[in-house]
Amino acid sequence: MALVTAWVVLALGSMANATRRRAQRATSNTKVTILKPLAGADPSLEDNLTSFFEQDYPDFEILLGVESANDPAGCIAERVRRRYPNVRSRLVVTSRSSGRDAKNPKVRNLLGLLPFASHDLCLISDSNVRAPRDYLADLVATRLREGAALVTSLVAGTGEGDLGSAADCAQLNGFCTPGSCLPTSFGNAAIIGKSILFSHTELDGLGGLAKVADVLAEDFVLGKMYEHAGLRLAVAHVVIENVAGRLSLASFFARQRRWAALRWRLAPAAFVLEGLTSPLVLMVLALLFGNSGMATWGVAWMVSLALVRDLGGWLVLRGPRRLWVPLLILPLKDVLVLAAWAAAPFTRTLSWRGRSLRLGAGTILYESARVGSHGH
Repeated sequence: MALVTAWVVLALGSMANATRRRAQRATSNTKVTILKPLAGADPSLEDNLTSFFEQDYPDFEILLGVESANDPAGCIAERVRRRYPNVRSRLVVTSRSSGRDAKNPKVRNLLGLLPFASHDLCLISDSNVRAPRDYLADLVATRLREGAALVTSLVAGTGEGDLGSAADCAQLNGFCTPGSCLPTSFGNAAIIGKSILFSHTELDGLGGLAKVADVLAEDFVLGKMYEHAGLRLAVAHVVIENVAGRLSLASFFARQRRWAALRWRLAPAAFVLEGLTSPLVLMVLALLFGNSGMATWGVAWMVSLALVRDLGGWLVLRGPRRLWVPLLILPLKDVLVLAAWAAAPFTRTLSWRGRSLRLGAGTILYESARVGSHGH
């Protein structure tokens, strides 16, 4: 319990430290290319894209990638582009470019976008990300100030519209983002791929995006490439939003199982220890191996710690508004997350955008049989 307590306290402290300083303005005229891989028309997509066209930064371009000319995301991207004619932007059908054989669809899209980038400094940003106006300036300023080769961001889960998306936001705010921020702050890369600022030339020197074309955990592996090369990583101060929208509980479980299968294959020992962060697991262990008094105390401690974890993460990333959401969703969320954790070692295949992929060691993806429906 001491180790779990220390992890929760240190992780929340690292996030609070990252956000306590004011956003920094860039002190140079560094030009940036924003890479936006798109797939499908999420309800929040137009607002998300608009937030990038409204960045308070002197010189940037936006490349929006769709893998098919029929993707409805393309129509939305074009509509936003027309509203901002003074922002340099381009819609690219990436299936006509390089990277067509990549098994990771996000990386495949990015490989199609990169040849069109006008600037060396690039930002990978997911389609469900919404950013404040000072986001890009703070990323560049953090890179210059910290001497960092790769800069990532804290991600707050927002836009909860039902039980599944509420659970998703609470898990992102209380577990995923703190779990990424703490090790990355100490140079041990645990990158969330929704926001990655990097030099194209520098990445090419490490092997380029092609190195992660067939890897599910492309963000984690990218971070490790920089770490093992002895290059500095940094976490920016500005918090961005991962807009959840509507998400069924089944989809939430499928997503958690996929992420858990990823962590199981990347770090099995750490993955096993994850179970000890669950109050449900600690409750069973306390009842099995402790006397009744110790068991009661241990269960109360772990339930309290889970509340501190989820409520604390929510407060740091989002403030007090709707703080009742993680409080109410916690029991259901933790049951589903624990079930996903238990299922992860037995997960062998993933159904993803009409393709059935086998998941190997290191999260390497292998082609399997075609499937008829889109996966999670």
